[in-house]
Amino acid sequence: MAKRLQIAIDCAEPERLADFWAEALGYAVEDPPSGASSWAEFSRSVGDGAEAWCAAADPDGLGPRLLFHRVPEPKRGKNRLHLDVRIGAAERAAIEAETARLVARGARQVHTIEDESGCFAVLQDPEGNEFCVC
Repeated sequence: MAKRLQIAIDCAEPERLADFWAEALGYAVEDPPSGASSWAEFSRSVGDGAEAWCAAADPDGLGPRLLFHRVPEPKRGKNRLHLDVRIGAAERAAIEAETARLVARGARQVHTIEDESGCFAVLQDPEGNEFCVC
């Protein structure tokens, strides 16, 4: 039986990153766990201080849940794992349009590559985590 996947992302600002990725993927920021009125309240209840957790999920339940967790250390170096935001079109114009949309929401464009396999753009989310639009 296949397992469900959750992607845990260490970060400095969980709510900010959850908002960015929810917008990028068409996800929704999840309500806090039952019994908590906010993610900050939940974080305090488990002893992690205010706003240490936040999550975003596919409203259709198809994609993996993203769980954002505050950590004290900053990101260093290149990611060993990255996300590909697949838009279903490898044409340069479509890649550039989606890249522009994400940059307007806080991403930073690193570069765009076009070769025999198609076109993709390398970006960084608001905390510098690399991802691709392809």
